[in-house]
Amino acid sequence: MIYTVTFNPALDYVVRVNQFALGAVNRTVEEHMFYGGKGINVSAVLANLGFKNTALGFVAGFTGEEIERGVKTLGCSSDFIHVKKGISRINVKLKSQEETEINGMGPEIEPEDVEALFQKLDRLESGDILVLSGSIPASISDSIYQEIMARLKDRGIQIVVDATKDLLLNVLKYRPFLIKPNNYELGEIFGVSLETEEDIVSYANRLREMGAANVLVSMAGNGAILVAEDGSVYKRKPPKGVVKNSVGAGDSMVAGFIAGYLESRSYKEALKLGTAAGSASAFSDDLATGEAIRELYQRME
Repeated sequence: MIYTVTFNPALDYVVRVNQFALGAVNRTVEEHMFYGGKGINVSAVLANLGFKNTALGFVAGFTGEEIERGVKTLGCSSDFIHVKKGISRINVKLKSQEETEINGMGPEIEPEDVEALFQKLDRLESGDILVLSGSIPASISDSIYQEIMARLKDRGIQIVVDATKDLLLNVLKYRPFLIKPNNYELGEIFGVSLETEEDIVSYANRLREMGAANVLVSMAGNGAILVAEDGSVYKRKPPKGVVKNSVGAGDSMVAGFIAGYLESRSYKEALKLGTAAGSASAFSDDLATGEAIRELYQRME
């Protein structure tokens, strides 16, 4: 079974205003509601590709109830922990002359809520895949990734981590199956500017030497590079298309990589399907459908 964890899921309220005026009444010309969170995005794309999975995390209040209901409409199972204090976030994303975001705080997560998550994770079995992704809310210790991985160490669970800088560096000693920094995040980790693909491969290898089994580096319109656990390097350029939305493209790549690996046990094919999934979501207004991903996959050389 595949499990994803979203520590601070949200309802993303995306609105478009033709000419936004500060301090005045503005009327939307377009509006959409999405169920947000990096782990939820991974779960949704995995479901679109035909892979059953369960979304874990914390929800609260009426917004949490809507997130839980909405995740089921995405084709995923869920086993969220209901938190007593606060409500799940509403993130407002305003599209006009410029794009503006207002992100909510989320609920207050108590130690007993974290313990409830640990108890759910304790039920995972050898061969299961666990995806940890996204930022950590202020009410949880920033060592939560490490605590989870230490708890699951040596149990045969393949853990995927998609996080930034210290959150990522601190878990390498637990040998995650896959990490996915983008090229800018990779440069930020080492305090360098990565100018070439050779630079990216070199620093991705350093992360592998520090403990990660596989390092997948996304490069937006330039595709992705995978440095695999045996030191092999795979590169994949994206298919051609018109970018409509970059939100969720990286999460889609993670989902596609997992699906491709489970289908083929080939890192080359996993990278291909991951690139197709990331591109298909970038070419869509929402997360890509399974049909769109498979069609792009077939078009790729």
